[in-house]
Amino acid sequence: MTNNYKDTNVITLNWDEHIRIRPGMYIGKLGDGSAHDDGIYVLLKEVIDNSIDEFMEGFGKTIDISIKDHKVMVRDYGRGIPLKSVVDCVSKMNTGAKFKDSESFESSIGMNGVGVKAVNALSSYFKVQSFRDSHQKQAEFSCGKKIAESEIEGSLERPGTLTEFIPDDTIFENYHWYTDYIEKMVWNYVYLNRGLVINFNGKRFTSKNGLHDLLMNTVNPDEMLYQPIHLQEDTFEFALVHTKRHYGEEYYSFVNSQNTTQGGTHQQAFREAIVKTIRNFYGKDFDPNDIRNSIAAAMSIKIKEPVFESQTKTRLGSIYMQPGGQTIRNYINDVVGRLLDNYLHMHSDVADILRKKIQESEQERKEIAGIKKEMKETQKKVSLNNSKLRDCKYHFNTDNNADGISSTIFITEGDSASGSITTSRDRRSQAVFSLRGKPTNILKKTDVYKNEELSMLQAALNLEEGLEGLRYNNIVIATDADVDGMHIRLLMLTYFLNYYPDVVRAGHVYILQTPLFRVRNKQKTLYCYSEEEKLEAIKSLGGKPEITRFKGLGEISPGEFGNFIGKSIRLEPVVLEKNTKISEILEYYMGDNTKERKQFIIDNLREEINTEILDE
Repeated sequence: MTNNYKDTNVITLNWDEHIRIRPGMYIGKLGDGSAHDDGIYVLLKEVIDNSIDEFMEGFGKTIDISIKDHKVMVRDYGRGIPLKSVVDCVSKMNTGAKFKDSESFESSIGMNGVGVKAVNALSSYFKVQSFRDSHQKQAEFSCGKKIAESEIEGSLERPGTLTEFIPDDTIFENYHWYTDYIEKMVWNYVYLNRGLVINFNGKRFTSKNGLHDLLMNTVNPDEMLYQPIHLQEDTFEFALVHTKRHYGEEYYSFVNSQNTTQGGTHQQAFREAIVKTIRNFYGKDFDPNDIRNSIAAAMSIKIKEPVFESQTKTRLGSIYMQPGGQTIRNYINDVVGRLLDNYLHMHSDVADILRKKIQESEQERKEIAGIKKEMKETQKKVSLNNSKLRDCKYHFNTDNNADGISSTIFITEGDSASGSITTSRDRRSQAVFSLRGKPTNILKKTDVYKNEELSMLQAALNLEEGLEGLRYNNIVIATDADVDGMHIRLLMLTYFLNYYPDVVRAGHVYILQTPLFRVRNKQKTLYCYSEEEKLEAIKSLGGKPEITRFKGLGEISPGEFGNFIGKSIRLEPVVLEKNTKISEILEYYMGDNTKERKQFIIDNLREEINTEILDE
């Protein structure tokens, strides 16, 4: 009714109010820090990006970062924010020195004058200090509101900017920092900016060889078929190597030091250029999949006024190197075509190894072509009616919004567990895939294409053509906290590590943590994820509260399950350490029985105490 829509219904929000009401527009999803793309890491990155921009312009070779008791501190030694603009630069939207035709920043990461304002608005405490021309200016804020401002003359501090903030725990509930995620972010910065030194919590990060170091520190050297090819011209740098693996492609792509985890026009052009160059070099029309199979590559490009597909800048949408200039596609094809062709002519040993690898991939592809054809027929059917999948509305590969970023698929065991999750899930962004029980332990590639259930899972994930097609940002293994549940968890981890390790390395795979106990009295209910939490709950409630031990996900009612897969969801990320020997580990633990494994089990047997009996 029109009477319900009046002038009084129309409101104008202040800059900070809009950010706090719609944080997803500025930082993607919120999260508690268990995922690599949770909002707290975006806040940290927005601050560091400003310091990186200073380094890229030739000012300040060191950045100091510390995180203690949730407070973050970032100090650079660049030019410092012009003193009269300190407050405006952190609290007035669309204010900055990185817009079109800026002479202060040629190829910066930040382009919209938004990032650090979002940090300010989403922090319970925010402080900025600029040291410049022997003067110091500082301002303090709380949730975007200024609470103090001062200026000091005759400062002896080195020029630069110091930013401190504490994420607002009313927005980022129960958040915590994962050091592994931060260190990976810091490593990427130094790989892309040779000569830069970043000190994080007392640990020093620097790189002498750029993207070559990136590959050497992320790919197990024992799996490399040759030393990484590392080439550079002007503002474009790339490195690549083929491995002994029998699966997939792995890319690390960057634009102006921004890690474009979802790829974009530059990564598409790079993949195309590799195929075109190698075909021309050997004079053979090799299949693109055979050329790129088991490749690990990194590329970095600097372009003017890049256009990203979201504020979080994880996918490049730009077509041109600069407005009205050469296309990114033509530029990358030209540079890769010349440099890589020249390298292969000069290194015949590498060219011979690469030819042999391509031929082996071709042979393997033909061997499983018939099986894959049958699998694709199965996938065509299941894509129309996948009885194992309860899908969601938004997906990671097609929807560039907060729901797309939050898209999650829960892989559950049995119908009872999937029933509870299906009933209580958010149908916009949460899907459920139900396993029939324990999936097959598959280490041979030909066998995976014969397994109908795993074919259905592959169709649901859309991983056949690589990471860019991944339909869900978060793949969550949700199994019972018992022996059978643990076994299913290990079998699913074997599946992903064996066939799609790049999905694990990119931070998409998690284990769902569900409560072991419910402790309650008439006034309050507490859910506990460990024995320690249970004891604390009993102590806090006092008296003799009711204690329930959950033995399986199916025992948790749909109404209760909503508490564990919503805002307060607890996810344990599956993280691979550097140079992890995946194939050796899988063969040892999940392959055929060996004397070594049998002895390992005997040596590590331990006796479990039944805590339920003790409780009684």
